[in-house]
Amino acid sequence: MVLEKFQDKFTRYEIARILGARSLQLAMDAPVLLKLSKEDEDKLNFDSLKIAEKELDSEVLPITVRRPLPKKSEKTVKKLSDEEIKEKLEKQKEIEAKLAEKEEKEKKAIEQQEEKEIKEEGEIMEMAKPEDEDEGEEKPASSKELQ
Repeated sequence: MVLEKFQDKFTRYEIARILGARSLQLAMDAPVLLKLSKEDEDKLNFDSLKIAEKELDSEVLPITVRRPLPKKSEKTVKKLSDEEIKEKLEKQKEIEAKLAEKEEKEKKAIEQQEEKEIKEEGEIMEMAKPEDEDEGEEKPASSKELQ
């Protein structure tokens, strides 16, 4: 197939565009750029797309592909040394550590505020102790007392 041979040069979309354009030219009676024998023409069944593929395979098409490239920037990119990279990474770690510390402080402040609010409202509950349970329990009533 044509795509395999030109895969390094063109994308599949460019190949489709080239074949389509050349096929249209051939359908509008453009001259065939290859010398084809009668047998080859019969074999291709006078199909303009197949003839265009054959021309592309033999690399006789005068079609060029223009690829728009990004505009050049006037900034020069400086290559960083290993030391500079280490310094930047250390600075970044310091910044992240400061942010994490700040977030931790904010969390603690929020927790303390919530605890203070709960204490003020009197909704705080303490853990039950086994001693408390023994004191508060009443002895089960015997069947005689119930009657």
